[in-house]
Amino acid sequence: MPGRIPEKFIDDLLARVDIVDVIQERVPLKKAGRDWSARCPFHDERSPSFTVSPAKQFYHCFGCGAHGSAIGFLMNYDRLEFPDAVEELANRIGLKVPYEGGREAPREDSSDLYNLLDAAAAFFRRQLDANDRARAYFDGRGLDATTLARFNLGFAPDAWDALKNALGTSAQRIALLEKAGMLTSGERGSKYDRFRNRVMFPILDRRGRTIAFGGRIIPEVRASFEESGEGSPVLDRRAQDARKGETGPKYLNSPETPLFHKGRELFGLWQVREAHAKIPRLIVVEGYMDVISLHQFGVPQAVATLGTATTRDHAEILFRQCADVYFCFDGDRAGRQAAWRAVESVLPRMRDGRQALFLFLPDGEDPDTLVRKEGLAGFEQRLKDAMPLSEFFFGELGKDVNLGSLDGRARLAERARPLLAQIPDGAFRDLMLAELDKSTGVRVQVAAPPSDAAAKPRNARPAQRSLVRAAITLLVQRPALALALEPPWSFAELRQPGIPLLVELIGLCRTRTSLTTGALLEHFGEREEAKSLQKLAIVDFPGGESEARAEFVDAIAQLERQTTQQRLDDLSRKQAEGPLADEEKQELRALLAGKAART
Repeated sequence: MPGRIPEKFIDDLLARVDIVDVIQERVPLKKAGRDWSARCPFHDERSPSFTVSPAKQFYHCFGCGAHGSAIGFLMNYDRLEFPDAVEELANRIGLKVPYEGGREAPREDSSDLYNLLDAAAAFFRRQLDANDRARAYFDGRGLDATTLARFNLGFAPDAWDALKNALGTSAQRIALLEKAGMLTSGERGSKYDRFRNRVMFPILDRRGRTIAFGGRIIPEVRASFEESGEGSPVLDRRAQDARKGETGPKYLNSPETPLFHKGRELFGLWQVREAHAKIPRLIVVEGYMDVISLHQFGVPQAVATLGTATTRDHAEILFRQCADVYFCFDGDRAGRQAAWRAVESVLPRMRDGRQALFLFLPDGEDPDTLVRKEGLAGFEQRLKDAMPLSEFFFGELGKDVNLGSLDGRARLAERARPLLAQIPDGAFRDLMLAELDKSTGVRVQVAAPPSDAAAKPRNARPAQRSLVRAAITLLVQRPALALALEPPWSFAELRQPGIPLLVELIGLCRTRTSLTTGALLEHFGEREEAKSLQKLAIVDFPGGESEARAEFVDAIAQLERQTTQQRLDDLSRKQAEGPLADEEKQELRALLAGKAART
């Protein structure tokens, strides 16, 4: 298992890296007073609601609620895992990430895995150049040299151990090849190449690194194990049977690995991002060649899911790139079922301004064949005629319903209710409910879906702000204020909500003196208090540092006085119920004398 990154290192890292620089490399920021602003990169919007605070080292979108530190931004924008985001930031300033437990690798084998998969892609590309049959396949599909290079297409030789022999130069490298999904094992434990005699499609992550492959059997190539004479005598019967002819699937993808999770990846997205400074639309198709042909024919916005239905993760990734997403499916029963699964995935992501449209193809056609037959203009016209989500939604739900009967209208309303409840609150949701009302005559009421964060006025302050809340808010935004206090803190005994959290925050901020707002929120990221603290991080207080310090110290002083009054009330109640111990009598007299002196 990988070692744990010390929190002190994360604090120091976030204190030394400027979040404005990190975000500005990816999103154009404009100065807005003390902060910076932009249109949010995580949802589509027309006016800027995304702000970056250099003082807090924290970003927040008042539209969709996205927020976090520089680490969180890289995780969300570049789709990095936490250790990779830390490594990325550390590399910027020349730091080496320490791992508790003696680990020095950034993640368990992750750098080596990326390097090995990139080397595998290069190996397959060289094999393509050397294989007439594989080149003839791509020539037959009409792909030019530019497209072959853009997608780094290759060929896996018709051999059991070509890749293994080329890259598996040690036991450690062979273990990495297996972990990366490039080798598979027989019943007797023998390891051999997973991809054989297939044209190869590298799958890239959002940073352009190879994380997996798809491989297609070349038609009419059926060289058997016996004919090739390239097999190993230790291979078991299952492996030999698999080797005989075209018995495997037409398309074969890498298995799930530490780097590759097919429900969260889209083939071609890297190429789309490379082709556009701002992506105008995305077109989701089903096959590798559909994506590649559309790019070659002038539609460089095509992506494909990897042998799986559209997931909610896919929907989130798609809409983070642009506001308009087209789903392109066969017009048969299976295609409509796939389209409906896409509907179920995108409904919870349909915030105002987003559009999902559905293009159903003629029988026997796919995007690859259609764009070749009708050309760019024909395909663009089909996209213009695509069916909006609302039309497909009500058409599918009502296709076996008699809207002329009361029972039929009630059935449609009941079918639609739980689905419409998933749509975020806004105009689109209201219009979908109005359309259902128009179709059925039933005014359906559904509860608003949970929201990560509601859009709030920038300078809104809590209507009733308790002392505890005020102190926590000031401390979240200015962790250094904790240094204004010296222990012990008697208010720790105060029986009020939030006191344990306030005490914990003061101790944390005094111990880790380089904490920024972003780093503090990172510390609480997995705890139930996280959402509340994130909301407090964006509350505006008037005045500068001295005013904040004065308000914080005053709030703590008032909490101390409340603690004194609480203790006085406790002793008075106890005295009314019976005699006090001598020490308690002395304490009560001292408390009463102190109160009299203050008044």
